[in-house]
Amino acid sequence: MRIATWNVNSVKQRVPRLLPWLDERQPDVVCLQETKLADDRFVELLHDDLAERGFAVAVHGEAQWNGVAILSRVGLDDVVAGMPGAPGFPHPEARAVSATCAGIRVVSVYVPNGRAPGSEHYRYKLAWLASLRDMVAAGAETTVVCGDINIAPADADVFDPDAFAGQTHVTAPERAALAELQSLGLRDVVRDRWPDRRVFTYWDYRAGMFHQDLGMRIDLVLAGATVADRVRAAWVDRQARKGSGPSDHAPVIVDLDQAPDGDVGPVVPPPSRPAARRGSKRLPQA
Repeated sequence: MRIATWNVNSVKQRVPRLLPWLDERQPDVVCLQETKLADDRFVELLHDDLAERGFAVAVHGEAQWNGVAILSRVGLDDVVAGMPGAPGFPHPEARAVSATCAGIRVVSVYVPNGRAPGSEHYRYKLAWLASLRDMVAAGAETTVVCGDINIAPADADVFDPDAFAGQTHVTAPERAALAELQSLGLRDVVRDRWPDRRVFTYWDYRAGMFHQDLGMRIDLVLAGATVADRVRAAWVDRQARKGSGPSDHAPVIVDLDQAPDGDVGPVVPPPSRPAARRGSKRLPQA
């Protein structure tokens, strides 16, 4: 069983990339984030193409922002849009959808960005993560949380910790909130498999960040024990970030029970640029 997660940064813009990628990589379950489409528009746009490929679809979207989805070829039961009791900003946003696929509770999430440490949106992010933890706690062992977590778990998950000083995604409260979620028994399966390797999933569109491999690892697959024990490969599909009209995120792929492409990874294809020397590069917005 192949599970993938991908922040597509507008599914409408990404259709020319998404459909060929589904055909090439043949995932069984796909979690999408930042679909940026209302539910009826998503169905209108993609229902026939996805049905031809054997996918059932659960969507939770908005007309312009946010939006998440689960595509599954192995069953799609007990769909829940949103999270019970989740905070809003000020109203609840389309940031989570969950369903049971082949006995696994799959949760596709797009965690709030946080914008600036200490801001109202930052506090909203931490409260939202607490609600996610409460929801997952009921059955963490058979759950997999996939998506854009908008947190780099450790300094090794950004190209240069110095460049991110004073920014969101790397602060102690954010990492503590992620650790609380993982304390339920969820394992970061990519980092488990590749503990010492340079692995990024997001690169800013600006300033040639992708070509210099100046990225962050903020798209995660967090799996409960019964799922994590089945992992045979876990990798970032960097090829999908290349070429014309890509998302600024790359898909993360996890194979359970068997690995059709072998135990490839951690990044396919690997970057050609060496790691940046600490202190030598800055964020585009700095």
